Amino acid sequence: MVTASFILLGGFLIVAETTFLQFFPHWLGRPDLVFILLVFTAYKFNWFRGLLIAFLLGWFLDVVSGVFLGSYLLLSLLVFAIVKFLSQNSPVKETAYQIPLVGISYFVVQCLFYLFFSMAQPGALPPWSWSRVLQETIILFVASLPCFVFLNWLYEKISHRHLTVRSMKRRSGNRFR
Repeated sequence: MVTASFILLGGFLIVAETTFLQFFPHWLGRPDLVFILLVFTAYKFNWFRGLLIAFLLGWFLDVVSGVFLGSYLLLSLLVFAIVKFLSQNSPVKETAYQIPLVGISYFVVQCLFYLFFSMAQPGALPPWSWSRVLQETIILFVASLPCFVFLNWLYEKISHRHLTVRSMKRRSGNRFR
């Protein structure tokens, strides 16, 4: 139930990013909400369910806006695996490193993504701009704060709702016979 809900949320975020957020002015920024969802799944889900969500979201992104098929799929699986590996055995309290790790990983992923596409299709990309990448990273960093609050609330609401519905059922008849 939780996995299906987050897959549906990811599909909704992909639709929102590829349609509505494209009309935002560039100076206001267009945060990558799917990236935030991928990092959140790396924090909260186990390997199997998280990789399933990362695979499906990468596949959806490839179908909707992929130039080279498989690039978003590979990127989302790598992001999930690296963040999951880094956060799995960390001695630091969970909330202290979640948001900074989102910003750092997004910056590194942008650099690697640009490098990959510049080697795959030289001359097709605009020149590298440090200011643009830093601006997008800061916008994503700021947007990840309310997104993490919402995603934590949603995760807790869905996972606890399933448990409370079962425990609230009344048994009919005499239990002491």
